[in-house]
Order: sequence, then C-alpha cells, then structure tokens
Amino acid sequence: MNPNARTASVAAGLVAVSVLLLLLGLAIGSTGLEPLRMGSQDPVAWQIVWDIRLPRTLGAWVAGMLLGLGGALAQGLFRNPLADPYLLGSASGASLGVALLLTLLGIAPAAGGFGARLGMTGAAFVGAVLAVLLTLGLARGVQQTLRLLLAGVVVGMVLGAASSLVMLWVPEIMRAMQAFMLGSTGFLGWPAVAVMACALLLCLVPAVTLSRALDALTLGEASAASLGVSLPWVRAALIAALALSTGAAVAQVGLVAFIGLVSPHLVRALVKTTHGALVLLATLMGGVLLLAADVLARWVLAPQELPVGVLTALLGGGYLLWLMNRSGR
Repeated sequence: MNPNARTASVAAGLVAVSVLLLLLGLAIGSTGLEPLRMGSQDPVAWQIVWDIRLPRTLGAWVAGMLLGLGGALAQGLFRNPLADPYLLGSASGASLGVALLLTLLGIAPAAGGFGARLGMTGAAFVGAVLAVLLTLGLARGVQQTLRLLLAGVVVGMVLGAASSLVMLWVPEIMRAMQAFMLGSTGFLGWPAVAVMACALLLCLVPAVTLSRALDALTLGEASAASLGVSLPWVRAALIAALALSTGAAVAQVGLVAFIGLVSPHLVRALVKTTHGALVLLATLMGGVLLLAADVLARWVLAPQELPVGVLTALLGGGYLLWLMNRSGR
C-alpha cells in the first residue's frame, strides 16, 4: 500500500475508534452500561449525560491527545524513543504544587467542591510550568539538548522527593494526593474540556509547523543546522508546546502514565512516516488510549471505579515489555 494511503487509513481508523469510544463513554454510568434511549423524555437522565458523562468522556479524549502530542514532541526533540512528556520535570512540579496547596488548605478536592478542584488545577499547572522553567534555567537555555535532558531528570527527582517530604510531614493529604498521582478523569467538566481544547490547538500549530525541523533533527544537530534549521528557536518553540500540552493535561487528570510514551511507538508500528503525520497520528492515538482506559476504568468493576492511571500503566507497561521481548528475539 502507498505510504500516504496507509497513513490516511490509520488516521481514519483512529477517528472511527474514537467515535465508537465516545459513544460508549456516554452509555456508561455509575452502575455500568446504561445506554440512554434517544426517545427518552427524562430530563434528569439527559442532564447526567450532558453535565457528567459527556464532558468526562470528551475530557479524557482531549487529555490523551495532549499527552500523545507531548510524547511525539519529546521523542522527536530529544531523539530518544524512551522520552515521554514528563521528561522536563513537569509531572513532579505539578505534584509538588498540589501537595503544597493541600497542605495550606487542608482539604480534599471532593470535600472542597468546585473551588478546591479549580485551585488544585491551578496549582498543578503552575507547578508544572515552574518546573520546566527551573529545568531551562539549570540547562542555561535550550542550546544543548543533552544538558536539557539531564537537567529535566535532576529537577524531576528533586521535586519528586520534595513532594514525598510534604506528604510525610502532612500525612492527612495522602488520600487526596493518591487520587492525583494515580490519575483520574472523574472531576472533568466543561471548563476543563475548554481549557484543554484551547491548549491542544495552541500546541498543534508549532508542532505541525516545525515537523520538518524534527525530521532534520533525526540526522543530528550538526546536519540539521547545515540544512538551515534554527536550532535555538526550534527548541524553544517545541519545548513551549511540550510544556503547555503536558501541564494542561496533568493539571486536569493528574499523573497518567505511559500514554505519551506508548502513543508514538504504536503509530510507528502501524506506519512509517515523517514527523508531520507522526505528530497528528500520535495525538489521535493518545486520545484513543486514554479514552479506552477511562471507559474500562468505569466499566470493569462498576459501580466501583478503577484509577485510570493504573490501567494505563498496566496496559502501557505490558505493551513495552512485549515490544522489548520481541526486539530481543
């Protein structure tokens, strides 16, 4: 099959699976599969669908797309197939921000209502952005990719240790922090969907525009520079998109593992293409993966609900182990 035709077929397949999962997400309630009949006149049932199920389902889809996009950018920018969106310390910074907020307020998001949840979202986003800025400061800008990578690892470890110390000093916040660190889509509403959708559009513009620069970077930084790529400007724009996509997703759904890492790998397993198509396909793949995990989390043990981050870790880790075993053979 022609590569372009194969890329188009993969994109169409991901869109079709997304639509099916969106419909399935609308049909799953607190007790499992509860399809709403189109002719139903029950206003309460429609309100549940519109105000709870639909924003949660769309939010999971958009958050997954943000993480898939971040994974594609991280792996292309650092030329490392093991890079993920949390590489610049954003996840640890978000965790520390939430831990400090809970320590100051002494409340859990469920007990504090919408205001507390909004505060957690803001704290997580601010923490993620400050962590990325700290990484950039330690790396002395974006001129050296290896230095930036090492700085991100160090910042992630230090801020992760700081979050653990805060939880050790104030054990009352551990339960609320557990929900954030395991990942949850249960608090998503229309404002969260709107914020993530805007962030996705803002991140897609530089990601698609600079996809040719990512193709050039696969040849090495010296070769990319000889081809006319302005490496400092490209790095700055892509890191800004990476930080925004990761921070927006983490602030709304918590620390969801493996989506950003696995999505580009799955796309490469399906089709060999340039970064222009890879960025878009990995974005769609991330949405499919997180939405599928959200549907399973609500459905498997209904009326109980599994943390969506646990499912993504199990499924993503299992896939990577299988991939490593296959490569070893």
